[in-house]
Amino acid sequence: IVQDGIRRMYQNQEACFYYLTLYNENYPMPAMPEGLDPEGVLRGIYRFQASEKGKAKVHLFGSGPILNEALRAQRILAEKYDVPSDVWSLTSYNELRRDALAVERWNRLHPDRPARTPYLLEALKGSDGPVIAASDYMKVVADQIAPWLPGRMEALGTDGFGRSDNREHLRRHFEINAESIAAAALSRLAREGRFDAQKAVAAFAELGVDTEKIDAARA
Repeated sequence: IVQDGIRRMYQNQEACFYYLTLYNENYPMPAMPEGLDPEGVLRGIYRFQASEKGKAKVHLFGSGPILNEALRAQRILAEKYDVPSDVWSLTSYNELRRDALAVERWNRLHPDRPARTPYLLEALKGSDGPVIAASDYMKVVADQIAPWLPGRMEALGTDGFGRSDNREHLRRHFEINAESIAAAALSRLAREGRFDAQKAVAAFAELGVDTEKIDAARA
């Protein structure tokens, strides 16, 4: 992807630059999904792994290493609770917001023309159900796109004070591990009447999610 971007920049004389963001966790980088249009990678969102159990009831957004937690949550939801979900890779919340704001401005200035659609909504077209967006950034990063997903998205992030611990404990503390993502998905489905609320409560216990734990943002 990086090589393709540099080639396009040189050939098209684009006035832009590309950069790499590195994390402090080593893990095998997955191959690009077969048949994927790289435009989604460059513009901020693409469906990384569709449900294998039918049409998704919930959509899991993952960024950076937390994409792996979203994939594990997808397996938990499917195997334990028979809930199909799609996993999306969010490569740039910033880019999605810039695009949406530009489209919004164009629509505002051209009321006599057919309205344009932000790329975010184009990518999600036909994908119904709530969205759980998890990352190891603060929730406000994902919240950037909330205006275009009204009432649909719940952000999970690392709001709160820093901690010195291993990744497993930190992700559990900030509620961004796979179990917390799965629990959030079941909770939203239960609120919408699409999953039994009592089963959701039982699932929290099964997943080791402490519902009375102090909010990490205030801990």
